[in-house]
Amino acid sequence: MSSRLYVGALLALALTTPLQAEDRHITVASTTSTEQSGLFGHIIPQFREATGINVRVVAVGTGQAFAIARAGDADILFVHDTAGEEEFVAEGYGKERRKVMYNDFVIIGPSGDPAGIAGAESAVDAMTRIAEAEAVFVSRGDDSGTHRAELRLWDDAGIAPDRGWYRELGSGMGPTLNTAAGMDAYVVADRASWLSFDNRQDLTLLFEGDDVLFNPYASVRINPERHPHVKHDLAAKWHDWLVSEEGQGAIAEFTIDGEQVFFPSAD
Repeated sequence: MSSRLYVGALLALALTTPLQAEDRHITVASTTSTEQSGLFGHIIPQFREATGINVRVVAVGTGQAFAIARAGDADILFVHDTAGEEEFVAEGYGKERRKVMYNDFVIIGPSGDPAGIAGAESAVDAMTRIAEAEAVFVSRGDDSGTHRAELRLWDDAGIAPDRGWYRELGSGMGPTLNTAAGMDAYVVADRASWLSFDNRQDLTLLFEGDDVLFNPYASVRINPERHPHVKHDLAAKWHDWLVSEEGQGAIAEFTIDGEQVFFPSAD
């Protein structure tokens, strides 16, 4: 090869290699709990090491994540609202939904527990007690998976929350917990966000363990017929890795202060 051709080949390689490397990434539209808890910071490097694919996360409320995916602005979904996920697939936006992991929701409140929910017989009973006591309750109010779960609890209790004691914030889990701490208010949170929350002040976990507080997460592939431009092949590798032995092991290994936060549940 002549020196001129050799130099040209080197220039072409220098120009194309970074771009090709940059292109080996996917965008995941996901709920805030997977990002803010530190889970993604734990598992993404392991996925990248195994596949060479980078993962960029858009961490928003589940409702916003669905909207992003419907617009074709993400390569895959990772959220926690089973009814919404099934609807997403039924509408033709999703191609395949797979169970990945689970944890649970908990009800947090001031240590004095003015509504007495620590003695409640069920999550619905706890919400009923809060309403009857007209104790201050803060809601994410952002159409997230946690907000949707909270609304189901009010609906099951037959309660339309009164705005005098019920405060909708339209914010993420972290800011909502901060507001609850500042107001000595009750709040429904996912366990991962609660465990990673530092500004607890007088807040404490008051109710847990009811089956209705079960919180499953799933990965949903985007339908290539709906959005052909999405990186379906790369996204499929992430989708498959999450439910593989390696991926499930990485999820199980993640802890906060020694406590396991998410539990594998691949089919």
